This record gives sequence, structure tokens and C-alpha cells, in this order.
Amino acid sequence: MQFDDLLLRFFGTTDMDAIAPAAREAGVERMRVEFGLERDPAKRFVIWALLAMNDAEPDLDIAFENEAEREAARNPLDLVISARED
Repeated sequence: MQFDDLLLRFFGTTDMDAIAPAAREAGVERMRVEFGLERDPAKRFVIWALLAMNDAEPDLDIAFENEAEREAARNPLDLVISARED
């Protein structure tokens, strides 16, 4: 999964600054659906990370079934939270 491909798939553009609020909302909803259907852990993580970039990620306890997956997600989550605070 390439980042630009995901942006195109969910938002119709590769420029995150150009995403209109309604398009962002619709894209986030599509990501949530796809996240719930996806079974591949790596793909789930990428979708979860993109959700986190849009302040829409599900809680780790809900998003990932086992502790190893939750722990792997904590580092990028900390980066996202830090970026939000800046």
C-alpha cells in the first residue's frame, strides 16, 4: 500500500491540504468500513494510521486483537499525538 494510492482511494487526491471537509468525512467513513473488513494485520495498521492522521482512529483495544499489535501501534500513535499538540 502506497500512501499516495490510499489518499487517492479514500479522498480522490494526493494533496491532503486540498481535501474538502465533506470529502474528508466521506473518506474517513470509507476507511472505517475497510478497516473493519480488512483481515491482513499490515493493511489494517496502515488504514488505522491514516485514520489517526485524520483524528479518527479507533482505540487500540478495539482496533487490534492482541497486545503485540497494540504495542506496535503505540509508537506511531505517540508521534501523531505529539504532532497534534504542536
